[in-house]
Amino acid sequence: MSPAVSSPPIRIGTGPVTLTEVVAVARGDAQVILDDDARAAMAASRTVVETLADDPAPHYGVSTGFGALATTYIGPERRAQLQLSLVRSHAAGSGPETEREVVRALMLLRLSTLATGRTGARPVVAETYAAMLNAGITPIVREYGSLGCSGDLAPLAHVALAACGEGDVRDAEGVVRPAGEALAAAGIAPLALREKEGLALINGTDGMLGQLLLALADLDVLVTTADVTAAMSVEAALGTDAAFAADLQSLRPHPGIAASARNMRRVMDGSAIMQSHRGPECTRVQDAYSLRCAPQVHGAVRDTMAHARAVAERELASAIDNPVVTPDGRVESNGSFHGAPIGYVLDFLAIAVADLASIAERRIDRLLDRTRNQGLPPFLAHETGVDSGLMIAQYTAAGIVSELKRLAVPASVDSIPSSAMQEDHVSMGWAAARKLRTALDGLTRVIGIELLTASRALALRAPLQPAVATAAATGTVAIAAHPGPDRYLARDIEAAVQAVRSGQVRAAVTAAIGPLD
Repeated sequence: MSPAVSSPPIRIGTGPVTLTEVVAVARGDAQVILDDDARAAMAASRTVVETLADDPAPHYGVSTGFGALATTYIGPERRAQLQLSLVRSHAAGSGPETEREVVRALMLLRLSTLATGRTGARPVVAETYAAMLNAGITPIVREYGSLGCSGDLAPLAHVALAACGEGDVRDAEGVVRPAGEALAAAGIAPLALREKEGLALINGTDGMLGQLLLALADLDVLVTTADVTAAMSVEAALGTDAAFAADLQSLRPHPGIAASARNMRRVMDGSAIMQSHRGPECTRVQDAYSLRCAPQVHGAVRDTMAHARAVAERELASAIDNPVVTPDGRVESNGSFHGAPIGYVLDFLAIAVADLASIAERRIDRLLDRTRNQGLPPFLAHETGVDSGLMIAQYTAAGIVSELKRLAVPASVDSIPSSAMQEDHVSMGWAAARKLRTALDGLTRVIGIELLTASRALALRAPLQPAVATAAATGTVAIAAHPGPDRYLARDIEAAVQAVRSGQVRAAVTAAIGPLD
């Protein structure tokens, strides 16, 4: 696919990029422009590096080897080779290709750090990365290879190698080509690295941070959509919305809980189904936890996201490299490349994702069980016995939830020493990011199955009409929502999943009742 031109250009200066800008470049192919203040900052710090390069005393990353070889002095005539050798040797990833959006996010974040002027790289290095992004050239990065310390070495090295005209890339049309050939076709000169520049290109946490930012963007859609599908399930199960009252929620003042409860009240507002059992004859004093406690679980997910977002914003404001060129002209080794701050919140989000899917699966099961679904047919089947209805859709959701529980086991508590014990404690942040991406896909599917199940259950409550908002949500899966004989269910599930993933469900509801939290 050719790069899109609909998004406005993203200006890269010495300040941080935003989550929205990262997503615009990673997913929307927004163009990037390197500002003059970034070029000036890079030129100033480059002067410091070149001064050290002329010093006969060894300086790490400038005139020495790396990692366990940091005490080996490298003469001036071998330093260009040193930097290229570093990139070649560290481009050692293996396994399936990492997704295009992740690689583009990684590239933009490394470009942003270069632009701070704290790495000592020349402006041409940043300009080359900007040109590659704008041309839609995506280096092929493999899934395995990063320990999350010193940052995402192997993934970043594959990108750096492509910028030097080596390795493989996908061009703007998605075709695999040698990097040198793709650069030439785009009119981009390959980089000839100088002192410290190879190190500056690979010593960062950009891969795990990029995946955190993309995950937060996905969760913004998913958690709101989960509020919608939970409200649909409460409505379809003839549950009560009394427990979601604002004054009750204020007794436990978590902002995420208040937001989810507010969403659920608004989504069910005006429902004839809810009104049908509000009289004194209603025996529904309190519902099962999967219905009644939805705001508490969904809200906890929201508050976990808020913590993760705060960490991400600090990371976006960071200049991560080792050594780093300080504003007063020192070149100092440090440990900022360690991925622990990001790894922890990636794992925390995986726990939240698993629990959000778990409570949704319990609501699905409740709607299918004739002993608990308040008069609906078993498994919402058209003709009991002949038809199985949505029985196996719940199996699918249950299988996914079981997998999500395994994916919730933290990666960041693991560590394995490397580089001859120089790098003897690592973050595994990249691994935490990879499993979170898998978990988000599973969550999307479970929410899609709840959407399908609740839509069918609401249709079975006819002639009673659902709320305006829930009717809008059922309209996104209209073919599957109407009761009838068994049909090819996988296709309906995938349609519902896509309605969730694309934001169509949330958009339909907000078009009906206005923005949700």
